[in-house]
Amino acid sequence: MMFNVDDYIMYGKTGVCKVVDITNEKFINGEKRKYYILSPIYNNDTVIKIPLDNDKVPMRKVISKGDMTALINDIPNMEILWIDDEKKRIAQFETMLKSGQCEELIKLIKSIKFSKKYARSIGKKLEKTDRDIMKEAERLLTEEFAIILNVYPNEASSYILSQID
Repeated sequence: MMFNVDDYIMYGKTGVCKVVDITNEKFINGEKRKYYILSPIYNNDTVIKIPLDNDKVPMRKVISKGDMTALINDIPNMEILWIDDEKKRIAQFETMLKSGQCEELIKLIKSIKFSKKYARSIGKKLEKTDRDIMKEAERLLTEEFAIILNVYPNEASSYILSQID
């Protein structure tokens, strides 16, 4: 997948980045490689340089408004995933988080929210690791939806979370 300058992309767990440049880097051995220069939208003090042929960190274009709407409309049909074994659950949730796919992030948030309600109903609290993963999934989703809707992340956040509950 090739990106162009000014494209908004999702870059791993960093979140929404803008492709600000595509450069050629020459190495000591004479090898040339092309790099994307990325500027994280919600962390202005960072610039990321990543090879075009990167296969370590997932990168994809920000989804379209139509795809976002379809996803939101599909939330009620999305399955709730829960694994009682904490180690296995966290491993599964980490995989979903790393995928960076909106649908996986929504399933993650929905599953953890459901578990949080259940835990509360029996007088327990959610595990810290589950809370941390949910926070990270919410941040990534919120950033992406904020860019699509052209609003601030906190505005997108309340909108998304109201749809997931």
